[in-house]
Amino acid sequence: MKVTYDQQTDTLSVILRNDVAVVDSDEEKQGVVLDYGEDGHLVSIEVLEASSWVTDATHVDFERTGQ
Repeated sequence: MKVTYDQQTDTLSVILRNDVAVVDSDEEKQGVVLDYGEDGHLVSIEVLEASSWVTDATHVDFERTGQ
């Protein structure tokens, strides 16, 4: 998984499967784009105008829970 933030376009991307090509995209809600692979599974999530959606688009906390 990879998280990127492009300051120029103010776009936050969460790439769930970097080895799969995007074949379909759907703007589920205004400003939230879901990208799907050929198998129909979610590949990535893009948040447009991210600075208006998140507290700090330049900082990510990763927490692993469970075992």
